[in-house]
Amino acid sequence: MKVTMYTDGSARGNPDGPGGYGTILEYMDTRGQLHVKEMSQGYVKTTNNRMEMMAAIAGFEALNRPCRVDVFSDSQYLINAFNQHWIENWVKKGWKRGKNEPVKNTDLWKRLLKASESHQVTWNWVKGHDGHPQNERCDTLATTAADSGHLIEDEITE
Repeated sequence: MKVTMYTDGSARGNPDGPGGYGTILEYMDTRGQLHVKEMSQGYVKTTNNRMEMMAAIAGFEALNRPCRVDVFSDSQYLINAFNQHWIENWVKKGWKRGKNEPVKNTDLWKRLLKASESHQVTWNWVKGHDGHPQNERCDTLATTAADSGHLIEDEITE
């Protein structure tokens, strides 16, 4: 099965700093019907980069079997981490980077690595808010979540 995933983190929300994140999964079933699963999470006291990772993790964890997955994100941090093999290097170096500095967000990187390793994953960066219309949907979800302060989950056809 081929799945397209769009992730986004939003720094909006409570003035103290939390935001939200959104993920959209789109896939065709064996009968050729399109399915869409939209997930969004409210107030999270964290940075936008952590929200991008959490959005991707949520998407992978929602998949119930190994798939070919195309991930689209406007986060260069999330996408470059995989495209430039940072994870592989960090693992080999004992989760150190550069001048032997510890890697930040190690718990989330390990969780993302574990969540993605049973799938064939292609990571795609789309430029900011000028990117793919589906990425805009993720941004809308993330912003709605940040503004609402509670979990929103909307499943369209199962």
